[in-house]
Amino acid sequence: MKTPDHDNLPSEDDDGISRRGFLECMTWAGTGVLWMVNDGLPRSLGLSSAQAASAVKSSPLTFLQISDSHIGFDRPPNTDALATLREAVAKLKTLPGKPSFMVHTGDISHLSREKEFDDADQLIKEVGLPVFYVPGEHDVLDEGAGKLYRERYGKGSKGAGWYSFDQDGVHFIGLVNVVDLKAGGLGNLGEDQLKWLEGDVRGLSASTPIVVFAHIPLWSVYPEWGWGTDDGARALSYLKRFGSVTVLNGHIHQIMQKVEGNVAFHTARSTAFPQPAPGTAPAPGPMQVPAGELRKWLGVATVNYVPGKKNLAILDAPLMG
Repeated sequence: MKTPDHDNLPSEDDDGISRRGFLECMTWAGTGVLWMVNDGLPRSLGLSSAQAASAVKSSPLTFLQISDSHIGFDRPPNTDALATLREAVAKLKTLPGKPSFMVHTGDISHLSREKEFDDADQLIKEVGLPVFYVPGEHDVLDEGAGKLYRERYGKGSKGAGWYSFDQDGVHFIGLVNVVDLKAGGLGNLGEDQLKWLEGDVRGLSASTPIVVFAHIPLWSVYPEWGWGTDDGARALSYLKRFGSVTVLNGHIHQIMQKVEGNVAFHTARSTAFPQPAPGTAPAPGPMQVPAGELRKWLGVATVNYVPGKKNLAILDAPLMG
């Protein structure tokens, strides 16, 4: 397994990532990786290493991330997105130990249809865990701009579906940045949600670990493709005083990581189809891969929290490989 080149990680004043660094990331992301972030720098541990096994075993809080199921998508490279979601669920059910819950970082459906949501729900409930959702842009395509999503998944949430909760000393924040997209498809949180976020964290101790999850990345991955959030920097400014902040996203259908100060960003694979690396194609969209290799590009993530450590350990596992 190729180890990431730390020299290609962005500096704290760089909100992007070099193409060389990203392509190297895509090379080693094909196998499961347990991420440990120490002193602001990420390092990977092979899944077979005793250190990785010990880190997972000793964690008092473990939760799962799944993203971009796109149920209803039926074109190459994956003509049956429901089947690959079924494989992802089967993989999650075999994990040792029982995670506390699962987060889904959006695009549950492909066209916001009730049957697509129904089909996804039928499978996801088989994992047997509470699930916390945020919508993707494909979940808010109905005439009510997300009415079907909010009725099904947004009970008790604010506005377009944002909310927060606490678990084992960690404060979780689910944000919605897909309802009022900006030019080029950039995500947008909006004034109401930003004011809510500022108030939500105001009374928390700076030592409280924060986990934020939203569909579109909160940092500027590749604005030319809409891979970023227009007012994401303002949201992150409210989190600067906290010692440990982890931001989990989907949308770009590939693993990409960045550490900037106290914030570790991590994007997840899709369970439906991969997308090209930024700038390597004319536009984003389903990336064609050989049929036998599709499942190497799809996967799920497990996140572990150990009190007293700044890092959350993220274990990415492909459906095959």
